[in-house]
Parts: sequence; structure tokens; C-alpha cells
Amino acid sequence: MDKKVSPYKRILLKLSGEALLGEADYGIDPAILSRIAADIIQVQALGVQVGVVIGGGNIFRGAGLSEAGMDRVTGDHMGMLATIINSLALQDSLERIDGHVRVMSALQIHQISEDYIRRRAVRHLEKGRVTIFAAGTGNPFFTTDTAAALRAIEIGADILVKATKVDGVYSADPVHDRTARRYSDVSFDTVLSDKLNVMDATAIVMCRDNDLPIRVFDLTAPGALVQLVGGADIGTLVHEGGGGG
Repeated sequence: MDKKVSPYKRILLKLSGEALLGEADYGIDPAILSRIAADIIQVQALGVQVGVVIGGGNIFRGAGLSEAGMDRVTGDHMGMLATIINSLALQDSLERIDGHVRVMSALQIHQISEDYIRRRAVRHLEKGRVTIFAAGTGNPFFTTDTAAALRAIEIGADILVKATKVDGVYSADPVHDRTARRYSDVSFDTVLSDKLNVMDATAIVMCRDNDLPIRVFDLTAPGALVQLVGGADIGTLVHEGGGGG
């Protein structure tokens, strides 16, 4: 693939655990994982450095376990471990197509991952390694959305790319409301005031306060990630100067 010019030097890709499910109810669909890995390698071919944060909802979700009666801190730690499982799975898929990858965990598990150290993470990115940030922030009560915003800011990403199963941000859930309208761009404040459920409020505020734009797109659309990083106007851009009125 010929190298093209991207408007971005470095991105942070946020994947939900559910994105790895495919048509299954639980676990990881290897075909979906392989396609995501191939897309990431194509993004790197554009000269873009790629960091990744993956959720763990396809295996465990701490908040859900808490609602069922489990101690919230315990449940969140279980959820962090689920993100490590997903991160290792993505690492394997990338390495099988000759990608260079590092998994960096906010929890210390030296046998299978590096500790997250910001300067080392930046160095991995500069050397062309896909850097997967596992275990969220390492703290209970914080989502992987917040972890994605935090890591994106720490590594100096140009944009946070949020992968979903719909083609952008809507005024309501388009699955249940046919009148829902899609935003081409929207401001952080509108996302917060209208409760548009792009990411959790903490993540949105962090991105707003650090002037980090978010691009929300449909991961299931073939080639969407590569086109987006190449500069195509895909999905919804959430930024300080966005519309939404």
C-alpha cells in the first residue's frame, strides 16, 4: 500500500469490548479481531502512530456486577482484567500479520505486559509500535472511556477515535427512535447538556478541557477507520467549535 498523508500524526482508538463480540453473546469473534488488526496496520501505513484502549464488556462489566450485588471495587478490578484479556487477543492478531505491538497495563502483571509508563509509551509509538493500554486507569469507578481520554491526552494524540456500532452521534437512540437525527459535528457542551451518550461525562469533560477532538464512527463499516484517519468526513466530530443546535 502506498503511503498517503494523514492529517493526524498520532491517534488513540477506543474500542468497546462489545465490538469484539461479532454476532456472539459472549467472548471474542476471531474474524472481527482480525479485521480490526488489519485496519490498524493500514492506518499505520498512512504514517500514523496508533494507541488503543479496549473495554471489557464482552467478558465482564464491573458496574453490572455491582448492580447484581458484588462489591463495586471487586467488580471493577474484574473488569480491568477482562480488558487485559482483550488487549492480549488484539496483540496476537496484530503480531500474526507482522505488526509490532506492546501491551502496557495500568495493573502490574509483568509476566504478560509492561507497566504503563507515559514516556515509554510515547517511545513505543515513535518506534512504530501499536501500543495497547490495558486495565483502564488502574482505578475502580473509572470507565475505559475515561481511560481512553486520559491516555490520549497523556500521549499527545491528535484525536480520540471512538468506534461504535452506529455511524455517528444521534439525538436519540436510532435503533429505537426513527426520528433521531445524526450530527455531522457537535460541541462538547451539547453532548453533555443533551446527554448524547457519546462517552461518559468525565471523559467528555477531560477532552473538552484539553481541546482533544473526538471522532465517533461505525466500526462495522468496511474501511471506515482507514478512510477516517486518511481525512474523510466520516461519522461525527465532537469538538469545541461544534454545532448541535
